[in-house]
Amino acid sequence: MNKVVLIGRLTKDPELRYTPGSNIANLTFTIAVNRPFKNANGSYDADFIPVVVWRGLAEMLAKHLKKGARVAVDGRIQTRSYDGNDGQKRYVTEVIADNAEVIDWNGPQGGAGSNAGYPSDMNAPPAGFTSIDDIDDEVPF
Repeated sequence: MNKVVLIGRLTKDPELRYTPGSNIANLTFTIAVNRPFKNANGSYDADFIPVVVWRGLAEMLAKHLKKGARVAVDGRIQTRSYDGNDGQKRYVTEVIADNAEVIDWNGPQGGAGSNAGYPSDMNAPPAGFTSIDDIDDEVPF
C-alpha cells in the first residue's frame, strides 16, 4: 500500500502549469512538515516535501493557496528519474495528491476572524478542533 497523509505549510506560492498538447492542469508546491520530536537544541526540525496536484483540483487550489497557508494533503509517494543537462541521471521523490484542502481558516497574514482571501466556507475548524493551533503548534518559519 502506498498512502501518505500530511499537514504542513506552503514554503512559497504554488506554481500552476499546463501539460503541452493535452493542456492538463498541474500544480506544484512544497510543504514544510514538522517532525514529531525535538532536536538537540530543543526545537523541531521540518521536512520539506514536494507535492503535485492534477486537473480540476489543481486549478481550484491555485486560486486559494498562498505561501504560509496550512494545507492537508493525502495521496501517494512517487519516484521518477530524468537525465539532467549535464547527462547525469536525476531522481525525484514527490507526493502525488489525490486530495488536498486548505485548513488555514485565518489565512497566513490574517488575524482572528480574517479570511485573507480564502473562501468563506473555510471559516471554522473541523469537528473536534477548537482552533487551528490544535492541529500544529510549531511552524518552521
